[in-house]
Order: sequence, then C-alpha cells, then structure tokens
Amino acid sequence: MNMDKLRRLSLYWVKYDILVHLPEDCQMLPLTIKPTETIKDLRVHLVKQGISSWKKHFSYNGRQLGEYETIKDVNIRNGSVILLLPDRRSGCHSV
Repeated sequence: MNMDKLRRLSLYWVKYDILVHLPEDCQMLPLTIKPTETIKDLRVHLVKQGISSWKKHFSYNGRQLGEYETIKDVNIRNGSVILLLPDRRSGCHSV
C-alpha cells in the first residue's frame, strides 16, 4: 500500500475532539468528529444533544463555514473551537 492511500484510509479512523461555543447560551459543547464529516454533520451531532442550530451558522478562524465543507477542508484540528452564531439576516438580537 502506498503512503497516499494509507493517509486517505486514516481519515476514516482519526477522530478529533473539538468544542462548539454557543456564545448566546454561554455554553461550550464537546464533540468528537471525523475529518471526513461535513459542517452539516456537525448540526446533526448538536441536534442529537438537543441543541438547535436553526438560523445559525458555524464560524472558524473568523470565517463562516459552508454546509458541505468537510472538517479537513476547513483545516479544523483536534482541540479546535468552532463558534455557532446567529445569522445576521434572521432578525435575532441579543438583549
């Protein structure tokens, strides 16, 4: 097996422990994810924990993340913190 194939296969076994920060609720939620998962998959993980991400977007390093980008695509690593922020266009305002 060549090294490139081993690297690709390892993406299915590797898991990262990350935190999702919900500033509105002053919460930090731990998640375990794979590099091959998408941002949309993160939403599913949160829903399973009873957290709604409706009308919110994920942000990492000051950049809004696209639903179908993978964890690997956006360079998220073990120990990273991702923000879950309200969409500006949703009309939600903090008090």
